[in-house]
Amino acid sequence: MDLGKMSLTELRRLQSKVESEIRRRSDSTRRDLLKRMQKMAAEEGLSLDDLLGNAQDADKAAPAAKRGRRAGPKKASPSVVKYRHPENPGVGWSGRGRKPQWALDWLAQGKSLDELAA
Repeated sequence: MDLGKMSLTELRRLQSKVESEIRRRSDSTRRDLLKRMQKMAAEEGLSLDDLLGNAQDADKAAPAAKRGRRAGPKKASPSVVKYRHPENPGVGWSGRGRKPQWALDWLAQGKSLDELAA
């Protein structure tokens, strides 16, 4: 089968047939596997629902750390302004992260950040 020689309509028909066959085989495999699992459970005197119900209950009882979950990101607390711009008191800096350019300029003049304390 040379796909390069097929028309777009023929390719779409083929795609539809392939997708239908994949669904059919997947459903068949799922049913067969379910039957085998039910048989295995019955040989042990259990039902598949008993097994799945117990597994779900065990997952709920296990602590989050044992289930491999990680704690979410910490929420950042609002930062308090510790330093104010010398000429514009509306501009501030918390002292966290990169120093703003006005703070760098202030320090370059040989002055202390303590003089800018809010």
